[in-house]
Amino acid sequence: MEIRPVAVFRSPLPEKFGVPRQAGLAESLRGTVVLEPEFRAPEALRGLEGFDYLWLIWGFHLNKENAGEGLTVRPPRLGGEERVGVFASRSPYRPNPLGLSSVRIERVDAETGQIHVLGADLADGTPIYDIKPYVEYADSHRGVRSGFVDAHPWKPLEVVLPRGTFHKLDPDSVDALLEILAQDPRPRYQDDPERIYGLLFEGRNIKFRVADGVLTVVEVDGRSGRP
Repeated sequence: MEIRPVAVFRSPLPEKFGVPRQAGLAESLRGTVVLEPEFRAPEALRGLEGFDYLWLIWGFHLNKENAGEGLTVRPPRLGGEERVGVFASRSPYRPNPLGLSSVRIERVDAETGQIHVLGADLADGTPIYDIKPYVEYADSHRGVRSGFVDAHPWKPLEVVLPRGTFHKLDPDSVDALLEILAQDPRPRYQDDPERIYGLLFEGRNIKFRVADGVLTVVEVDGRSGRP
């Protein structure tokens, strides 16, 4: 079987660093599904305005080519130290580099072939291979077991954004940035309270450090690239 993208995703996050590890963790994060020209016709999205959520099937285009060769992975929820089977995880490093995300529909623009969504865990430029509506009676399962996730609850970080940095950010995007930072974008094996990290968001470099469960933004600038 040969598959090709039906759309591309547009996001304020241009690289893997900072992308939420699961859909819905940054509920305010806006993104746009843009249909490829051959599918960009109003009838392709007809009826979609009647749904609240979508399933997106997409590709991990930023991964290295050989990243899916192993049969075990180290989930961040387990601290990046314990291994589980690749098919018992939601790791991006898989035999077939495909992702599955449920995102909230904010607005459907059938005329331009664009679906504006909230809470996606996709980087800018991600190829999307299929779009399906989320149906609650079939797609929602309450009270089920979630493996190692149940035994390792996740506590978001407290985020400190100095008042002097607010004017450098789009007011409509501050909530999304705070949600992203609260999820702790650092690799799980790194815990240096003096190290300054840089996260690219909407063309700005958000520099921060983390200590004792508190993430503090130390600088916001408009230059692309790492600190």
